[in-house]
Amino acid sequence: MKFSLFVHMERWDEQVSHRQLFEDLTELTLMAEHGGFSTVWIGEHHAMEYTISPSPMPLLAYLAARTDKIRLGAGTIIAPFWNPIRVAGECALLDVISNGRMEVGLARGAYQFEFDRMAGGMPATDGGKALREMVPVVRKLWEGDYAHEGEVYKFPTSTSVPKPFNATPPMWIAARDPDSHNFAVANGCNVMVTPLMKGDEEVLDLKNKFQAALDNNPDVPRPQLMVLRHTHVHSPSEPDGWKIGAQAISRFYRTFDAWFGNKTTPVNGFLEPSPESKFAEVPAFQLDNIRKNTMIGTPQEIIARIKYYQELGVDEFSFWCDNSLPHAEKKKSLELFIKEVVPAFA
Repeated sequence: MKFSLFVHMERWDEQVSHRQLFEDLTELTLMAEHGGFSTVWIGEHHAMEYTISPSPMPLLAYLAARTDKIRLGAGTIIAPFWNPIRVAGECALLDVISNGRMEVGLARGAYQFEFDRMAGGMPATDGGKALREMVPVVRKLWEGDYAHEGEVYKFPTSTSVPKPFNATPPMWIAARDPDSHNFAVANGCNVMVTPLMKGDEEVLDLKNKFQAALDNNPDVPRPQLMVLRHTHVHSPSEPDGWKIGAQAISRFYRTFDAWFGNKTTPVNGFLEPSPESKFAEVPAFQLDNIRKNTMIGTPQEIIARIKYYQELGVDEFSFWCDNSLPHAEKKKSLELFIKEVVPAFA
């Protein structure tokens, strides 16, 4: 089992500066590297303070200079917002800067709010077309001269400049439905999945979709499977420590709901979480269920659950630390994970 860190700068009010959030993200990444994590993942989001990352590339390039061995994952680039030539070139440059530590994840995108601003109002549900077309095009550009005439992208002969440090850098696809899993496996891409607020039965379901894709493509070497989960570790000496994490993750997902609903205009990048009353009768938002369904618990409780993932065939567990908690709480949780959980999988 490999471990990775999925991290963004997240800002919930104007009391914490963007510079401080940048320093905090860097500190968590350095902790993860020293703790034996394989990769740090940073995604892409636009015009929203609660996940600050208009491009993962500047952050990852900076972290390349601050680290020695942790891999640097763009997790994920939103395909409809990019030109394939730019994806190929920027990812290759990161690979050169980092001496071959780049990993690139691609996704179709989710928030209509972002599509309204970044893709001329394209329906978010159409993002998959760009994703499916982008994957083989980027690889062709890494190989050399290539011209493309597709449904989404069209360009005359071009190539990736620079070329990546590695001839075939790892590529990941964020997948949920069977078609996405099948596309990823058929195209030799690793698969990243997130159960969001659902429990381990969703992890099993996603793993079964991945397995079905493997069965559909028996001649393709088995790619890697990563599970991304909101994670909060608390000490056994603090039996109510789980509540801190559950309340914070509730706030995160109520904010997710507000952004995803796209019914309210943000003010200077901030959007209030949907009210607790909206979810009073929704089982997934009950604190006990958040505790059970996301990765919240003592080190021993978390070890047991990750060992179950390992038995399912999951290759990488990604510690998702975006959860609305202050940096000190995130740091405390990550320290416990590194000290108590990681050694159980050595």
